[in-house]
Amino acid sequence: MMSTKTLIYIAGPTSVGKTKTALGLAKAFDTEIISCDSRQFYKEMKIGTAVPTQEELAAVPHHFIQSKSVEQVYTVADFENEAIATIGKLFDNKDTLIMVGGSGMYADAIMFGMDEFPEIPVEVRNQIRLFYETHGLEGLQVLLRKKDPKYYTRVDINNPMRLLRALEVCIASDKPYSSFLSQDRPERSFVSKMIILHCPRTVLYDKINTRVDQMIKDGLEEEVRDLIPFKDQAALRTVGYKELFLYFEGKCSLEEAVHEIKKNTRRYAKRQITWFKKYDNALCFPANTTINEIHDLLV
Repeated sequence: MMSTKTLIYIAGPTSVGKTKTALGLAKAFDTEIISCDSRQFYKEMKIGTAVPTQEELAAVPHHFIQSKSVEQVYTVADFENEAIATIGKLFDNKDTLIMVGGSGMYADAIMFGMDEFPEIPVEVRNQIRLFYETHGLEGLQVLLRKKDPKYYTRVDINNPMRLLRALEVCIASDKPYSSFLSQDRPERSFVSKMIILHCPRTVLYDKINTRVDQMIKDGLEEEVRDLIPFKDQAALRTVGYKELFLYFEGKCSLEEAVHEIKKNTRRYAKRQITWFKKYDNALCFPANTTINEIHDLLV
């Protein structure tokens, strides 16, 4: 066993097999799992976020799975504060913990701490919100590409909340949002090790398409229908939900909505792959690598 308290982060694009690997390693290390999947925080979003099954949740203790409501505002900073406290308590009895999830920003907050940004005046925030209302998502994308081309290549450009936040900082500070990233951050009391799972792009896309089809069979349409009253909540402006809201509004057919979910999920996977390339010290494994092989390289 490792003498230093160690957090092992399992990363990779959606559908690559992170949950299975996390479970296997958690059992091998006799430890618990911290989820940093920002979509799996919400109890109302089960099918569309591919949360672990009841059997998987019962096999290994999990934290931050379906623990919040879509009606709550839950930020990266909120997650950092809660997760660091939880991790600290778990390390009282464990030398190793597993963290898993494809939300790179949330994982970074735990491993490296949050960047510090300037205060945003109310008038700037209102100005950007008004711009979004009048110019839409595409307007935000064009403006961010002009204000901060570097961050534009990294951010999920289909996530309006991320774009709004970046533009607020750009305008309030008259500096690129990316210039505030990777500043001095707090030291952690544990060592982080990163594992990135990968598979051929064609195989990954087949997995994504199969998963979406299974979600539809499992009742995704009904799950999203029940969430119509909350469709403007930030948590629901995400792949698998926003497309079906358009279907319910009569703006596309169900077949078209499912097609868009698959397309947008593939795009999301590409952005995740790009994000994870920045982890220079990560150990990269094919998705079909055995748990024993991974475990042996970590001890």
